[in-house]
Amino acid sequence: MRDEPFGPLAPVVAFKTFDEVVERANSLPYGLAAYAFTGSARTANMIGDALQSGMVGVNSINISTPETPFGGVKESGYGSEGGIEGLQAYLNTKFISQG
Repeated sequence: MRDEPFGPLAPVVAFKTFDEVVERANSLPYGLAAYAFTGSARTANMIGDALQSGMVGVNSINISTPETPFGGVKESGYGSEGGIEGLQAYLNTKFISQG
């Protein structure tokens, strides 16, 4: 549970508190995608902000579509592709001020 797998895996670990699962998930050096499944609306609202991941699916496995950004954080990558975030890498931003 310390490696970044590429494949259809569903690791499951028991936990007792919300803080414990967030600490365990965020302790990894990777952060491409994270998924959380819960019957609690309160937990669903909190988990997306708490996880250090480029993409988070809450009660859903559908996190990648052409119009949304795709990218990770930490050792899982820098930046995003897809969506407006992916287009920004191809743009030259310029600020001009005239007096």
